[in-house]
Amino acid sequence: MERENQFIGQSGAFLDAVERASRAAGLERPILVIGERGTGKELIAERLHRLSQRWDGPLVIMNCAALPETLIEAELFGHEAGAFTGATRAREGRFEEADRGTLFLDELGTLSMAAQERLLRAVEYGEVTRIGSSRPVRVDVRIVAATNEDLPDLVERGQFRADLLDRLSFEVVTLPPLRMRDGDVEVLADYFGRRMAAELGWSEWPGFGDLAMQAMVRYAWPGNVRELRNVVERAIYRWDNPERSVDHIVFDPFESPWKPLPSKVRLGNDDKAASPASASPTSPAADETVVPAMLPLAEVDEVDDLKAAVDNHEKIILQHAMAKNRYNQRQTAKALNLSYDQLRHALKKHDLLG
Repeated sequence: MERENQFIGQSGAFLDAVERASRAAGLERPILVIGERGTGKELIAERLHRLSQRWDGPLVIMNCAALPETLIEAELFGHEAGAFTGATRAREGRFEEADRGTLFLDELGTLSMAAQERLLRAVEYGEVTRIGSSRPVRVDVRIVAATNEDLPDLVERGQFRADLLDRLSFEVVTLPPLRMRDGDVEVLADYFGRRMAAELGWSEWPGFGDLAMQAMVRYAWPGNVRELRNVVERAIYRWDNPERSVDHIVFDPFESPWKPLPSKVRLGNDDKAASPASASPTSPAADETVVPAMLPLAEVDEVDDLKAAVDNHEKIILQHAMAKNRYNQRQTAKALNLSYDQLRHALKKHDLLG
């Protein structure tokens, strides 16, 4: 699938962050982009570059956490032949590659103190010196940096240079987490769902069922938009009936009654791990169909009609179990520990046989 480079959202918090980035784009100043993982920091960096006067220059991206500390400086500032073991020829660094353009430094908080010192000089004087050279090279680079760290806190703990933070924080764009973007989960889920359905060759997009959408809206999304996209695409690829609304969501792809135990538990509890009771896939803890965590249980103090509340909860369980078992009634009956006739009676009672 092509690289995702669009801004999707309608919440005020999200639009305010995009507007702040857009206003800062035309200024020849460093910009810091702060946000949790998966919130779209790289997309903001691209927007800052495309809306700037440097739009036709290079946009060079470097993930500071992707390289060992010993190579960070050589990657940023370049090196001369023979500067260190393995340096068989001279090489430009990212600063020189980004000349007359934008350098995006992702995961800025992981830079070593030595690299921070050299970065400070590059920002302040507009020149870099390759490792193994004594001759500085002039560069014209606009820096956009991103992190999910609390940089002022790192400064307080002596892990980040205060003077470097001062020079990089002319403007700070803080991206809201998805859980704070009211209404955007529905918009994003529908957008990613349509794209995935088209990729799979579905003739039309049936949308998400109420249960699935309610579950996604209530979920906290620690991985934000990136996690949402994975969850949506996984749900659609696993859905076998394009004629029905997608109504089964798996947030944790590792969740399974048969997943390996953690090594410490496995080594210390071999007998328990081998016992039938602990390995049974039909125990309530292992079978999420019995009482799905996503079901909206009525608050006790809000129940005025106990029978109606119980009936409603029973209907929700049946809907979820049917969706999970691809509307196969015999499999659903087995999953709920009911006979086929009992399930049919329950489905008829709740008008779910259609």
